[in-house]
Amino acid sequence: MYRLKILSSFAAAHNLNNYQGECENLHGHNWRVEVTVGASELDKAGLGIDFKILKARTKELLGNLDHKYLNELTFFSGQSPSSENISRFLYHELAKQLNDGNIKLEMVTVWESDVACASYYEE
Repeated sequence: MYRLKILSSFAAAHNLNNYQGECENLHGHNWRVEVTVGASELDKAGLGIDFKILKARTKELLGNLDHKYLNELTFFSGQSPSSENISRFLYHELAKQLNDGNIKLEMVTVWESDVACASYYEE
């Protein structure tokens, strides 16, 4: 089994619902996103998946979040756009595009700062 990872980023504003503290107010982050996939075998070029494809699919998806007010997006209706919920959203959307017989999305990690992140994966 092979494990591949890419890093990407987006900037957006949000506020946390039902939170007691400063993060209940409107604020923004420059989020870093790690996408990890597993490949059971390599293709003829010796690749599990071309990084170019993995980066492009991730970039396209992050374009829906970049420079947006996340609380207004349909997916986050009725829930806080926390790092935890953002990682779950990205995981489910990327899994639809990436999972096949050879490639399986393993985990999405969303860093809201240099020292704090949340990951989502399914067993």
